[in-house]
Amino acid sequence: MRTGAAAGHAGYFHEAAVYSSERELLDIAVPFLLGGVAAGEPTLVALGGPHADLIRRATADDPGIIYLAGGDMYARPAGAIAEYRKLLARLVAEGAQQIRIIGELAATAFGATWDWWARYESAINHAYDEFPLWSMCAYETATTPPGVMADVLRTHPRTAGPNGEHTPNETYQDPVSYLGEPQPAPADPLLRQAPAWTLVDPTPAAVRQAVRSAAPATLTSAGADLGGFMVAVSEGVTNALRHGRGPIRVRLWISSHRMVLAVTDQGAGPKDPFAGLLPLAEADPGGLGLWLSHQLCDHVSMHRDATGFTIRLTAGDPDADR
Repeated sequence: MRTGAAAGHAGYFHEAAVYSSERELLDIAVPFLLGGVAAGEPTLVALGGPHADLIRRATADDPGIIYLAGGDMYARPAGAIAEYRKLLARLVAEGAQQIRIIGELAATAFGATWDWWARYESAINHAYDEFPLWSMCAYETATTPPGVMADVLRTHPRTAGPNGEHTPNETYQDPVSYLGEPQPAPADPLLRQAPAWTLVDPTPAAVRQAVRSAAPATLTSAGADLGGFMVAVSEGVTNALRHGRGPIRVRLWISSHRMVLAVTDQGAGPKDPFAGLLPLAEADPGGLGLWLSHQLCDHVSMHRDATGFTIRLTAGDPDADR
């Protein structure tokens, strides 16, 4: 991650755009975007509908600004990285010397799934550093919880302000350090109850059958991708059998809204801090399976504690039952 002054220098820059009002958002975003248009750089907006409309009006719908479907781009962290990498590669192949993007996460990202979005914000300090990208991630002070904002400042080298300043964040951590920190398992009220079942050293086929038999019909009607979840389940158990240490314990919790499956082995888990978020960069065996799981589940968390390494896979709305 290059940390020199962004303006006037080609390279990769990742900044938080922290604002307290629509006026401040415009004061940050409009000069950033129009500066890109004036320089002949691909200039993109991946903000939610209301903020995208605000930018359109403030820039007189400048034809040099490209609008992306922000909600679609940020469905899942690993998917967002994959889609952005394809987009950036295409723009560079077309001759781009510098690219500008301002985007924002949906407010739902600040709930049960913030842990993997925080990992995303850290990982992209490495995931895009081969591209000449200047990116801003917009966060509103009134709607961003304090704990989330603390992570924002730890995962963005700089903060862009409404007066044109680009201030280094004193609490910033490089991604290897941030992602390598031991993290507690995210709190989940569903896991306060006893699991529906526990299997010890099962085969992937046995786990798939047990999950299939237990899956509530309401999940399918709610649009959960149970087919994708079954693939992730199989990958999680296979990785534990091949690369972890036994005994391996698989537990399933169920509500009418979602399922959470946890696979625990006695090993240390993946060594690569980017595991699950990058498709090819992982040095660990089983990295592709982790990446697939991050693509296919509604939430994935990984943590280590005294009992070993656990990967937790969710099908259904992660904020349900809370």
